Amino acid sequence: MEIIETPLQGLLIIQPNVYSDDRGCFYEVYQHERYESLGIPAFVQDNFSHSKRNVIRGLHFQLPHPQGKLVFVTHGHIWDVVVDIRKSSSTFGQWYGLHLDATRHQQLYIPPGFAHGFCVLSDEANLHYKCTDYYYPEFESGIAWNDPGLKIEWPIERPILSSKDMHFLSLREYQDEKLFA
Repeated sequence: MEIIETPLQGLLIIQPNVYSDDRGCFYEVYQHERYESLGIPAFVQDNFSHSKRNVIRGLHFQLPHPQGKLVFVTHGHIWDVVVDIRKSSSTFGQWYGLHLDATRHQQLYIPPGFAHGFCVLSDEANLHYKCTDYYYPEFESGIAWNDPGLKIEWPIERPILSSKDMHFLSLREYQDEKLFA
């Protein structure tokens, strides 16, 4: 397993060891002791998302009960984006994006304190993510996908959004108590 650090502290790209032959491939998606040795806490919930081309989901976060997430694609290709919303972080308000697809098998570990979103670049994509805390709909929040202050470089022109995702505030509009200390 290869660990690739990103410019945002705690955000890790994980490349599992993949064993391939003419039958296909095999790799461990998750092994508790190995991930724990990286400082990644245990997961309590698994989620699955199926989306069509040009769908943007996000930029979501939950407070209280912030969730760390281990994200990977099982079918298709996405552009995955995270925004550091930890007020005490030296990279507060910065974003990081990368392509995730089902052929390279990369994973992204997103620690608590980040907003997360993605857009689908293939006809369809399946995204699996493990979470360090449970989902509480009453605490779900988000940042506008097109926040002009963030200047995220989305690789699509006409996104398909949920009504909820269309109405999130910009990061600048959030009051301090609504962000991570």
